[in-house]
Amino acid sequence: MTAMPGLGTPRPASPDLLRSVFRRHAAGVAVITASGARGPVGFTATSLTSVSAEPPVVSFGIGTGASSWPAISEAGHVGVHVLGEHQRELAATFARSGADRFGAPTRWRKGPEEVPVLDDVLAWLVCRVVARVPAGDHRIVLAEVVLGDHSGAGSPLLYHQGRFNGLRD
Repeated sequence: MTAMPGLGTPRPASPDLLRSVFRRHAAGVAVITASGARGPVGFTATSLTSVSAEPPVVSFGIGTGASSWPAISEAGHVGVHVLGEHQRELAATFARSGADRFGAPTRWRKGPEEVPVLDDVLAWLVCRVVARVPAGDHRIVLAEVVLGDHSGAGSPLLYHQGRFNGLRD
């Protein structure tokens, strides 16, 4: 392949290319939770998307190799939590493999539909799972909003260049 003026040298599609491109894409940070057979599960997601307003539907992606996938694959309801910039450590805990995600210092309670609801987030939703769509080594989960709260204070947490960051003007 040859260099294109102002565009660099194109590279063939690969997992590394995709990861490199999306490291440059700033994304909001959410934590997805559910009740599992062995207790609560959760993971950090940067793939949260608003899909529909009528009815209110969101989506997120999860790898089928993720430790939370078995519970998410069977859950009737999930929790969606929008994190604030004051929650970098919480985001890191839910992203870390093998971490005790619901142990101290994580503060949470059992919410509607038995969904774990995290404390002190910018906003949270409890959603009914309506579909799990195969997408390579992931599943796209579509979930209809049942209820939620958007009254948390603060600025959003972002993920960019492999790090959690606050929003700057």
